[in-house]
Amino acid sequence: MTVTADKPPVRTRIVRFARFIWHAEVGVWQSLYRWIFRRPRVPAGAQAFPYHSPILTILVVFIVLSAVEIPIVDLIVHPWPWIRIPLLALGIWGVTWMIGLLLSYLTRPHAVGPAGIRARLGADLDIDLPWDVIASVERARDVAEKAPKVRDEAHGRTFAIRIANETNLLVLLERPVTVRLSDRPTEIDAVRLWVDDPDGFMAAVRTHIP
Repeated sequence: MTVTADKPPVRTRIVRFARFIWHAEVGVWQSLYRWIFRRPRVPAGAQAFPYHSPILTILVVFIVLSAVEIPIVDLIVHPWPWIRIPLLALGIWGVTWMIGLLLSYLTRPHAVGPAGIRARLGADLDIDLPWDVIASVERARDVAEKAPKVRDEAHGRTFAIRIANETNLLVLLERPVTVRLSDRPTEIDAVRLWVDDPDGFMAAVRTHIP
């Protein structure tokens, strides 16, 4: 069963979209800063667990194609400075943004530490799951294209942080937890996520949960 809700007013949706765009832009530049100064966002004493491997190749391809496109477009519009300069600026911004997007995944990994689990998706999402709200963590592969982020499953309302439409871990909660999704508070009972090293993740979890 899919969770549905009434659509908010157009003005509210526009404001939410504008906030999303602003947040994404700030997150890209913050990620560049964190990578340059070697400051990944990992809590003290926690282990970092990347999740970018399924989409790394496609992101690199987009970055390379975008970079190659800049001199080609510049050559075509070279006689017209009034077109050339804006397109050149737009092309450089686009490549920088794509690099920042990739770095947002690299500098904001999932984390397992003394305080609990931090489930992330670049600069867009950071869910704090303290140990006292976690019932269990298990290997559970799930593949779903065009699936909603939140849906009803046997264990309750489940939020899925998918990478290339997949998750491979399931975190069940002792009680519902409220998280902010698309600027709205939403109660969830479980979290699905993808981790590049699920065995290492489970080993880290077992140091805190028997």
